Amino acid sequence: MASHIERRKFLATLGGAAMAWPLAARAQQPGKLPIIGFLAANPSIESPRVVAFVQRLRELGWIDGRNLAIEYRWAEGRNERYAESAAEFVRLKVDVIVTVATPPTLAAKQATAVIPIVFAAASDPVGTGLVASLARPGGNVTGLSNQISDTGGKKLELLREAVPGLRWLAIMANVGNPASVLDMGEAQATARALGLEVTTSKIRRAEDISPAFDALKGRADALYVCLDPLVNTHRIRVNTLALAARLPTMHGFGSMSKREV
Repeated sequence: MASHIERRKFLATLGGAAMAWPLAARAQQPGKLPIIGFLAANPSIESPRVVAFVQRLRELGWIDGRNLAIEYRWAEGRNERYAESAAEFVRLKVDVIVTVATPPTLAAKQATAVIPIVFAAASDPVGTGLVASLARPGGNVTGLSNQISDTGGKKLELLREAVPGLRWLAIMANVGNPASVLDMGEAQATARALGLEVTTSKIRRAEDISPAFDALKGRADALYVCLDPLVNTHRIRVNTLALAARLPTMHGFGSMSKREV
């Protein structure tokens, strides 16, 4: 149900954004197609959004390769690629940048204050500095907020119900992502309010994941993973290590709990 709702919201938002593109297209030089830059973490993870995006554009009369060009860029677990790709989009003079999640949106915002940026999903865009307010975003950035950090307390309550003997909680967060830092802070505050002891594992790169689990051995009864594109890209490794450590784990989205092979 959640994924269906997210897909409909995604189609509606990007469909609304796409309505403005015919005006931009008329301003193009003769023979030059309007260009959309699409920036996200991983093609396999984002394939449902890409399919929905392309479908809605087609319904609006925009077909990639015919009257529109879409340039896809993926970080593939390397956060520095967001800034590199955003800078490339500026050099390509794309007409709009579409992003998924907070890190690529921040990279795009830092790269340009002129090109419109539409984020398909971001956590707390006000708290992370993407927009001035939800009612009046201002600037060149707008999109959909999942406000994932607001649900941290409820997720921890569910985790405690699932693990009755929970006393020691480990929290894993990519501290290079401002949205994850906010989620981590919410989880820490809630855990302490629930009387839990907290161990925080801070990561920045894929190479930090395995050592983080090594450091948790014998120091936690359960694990709370803050939602993040890096973690999502490497969710198979996270889940495999959590199973090996016998750590009940709470993720931000149900899709991250799947064991893929």
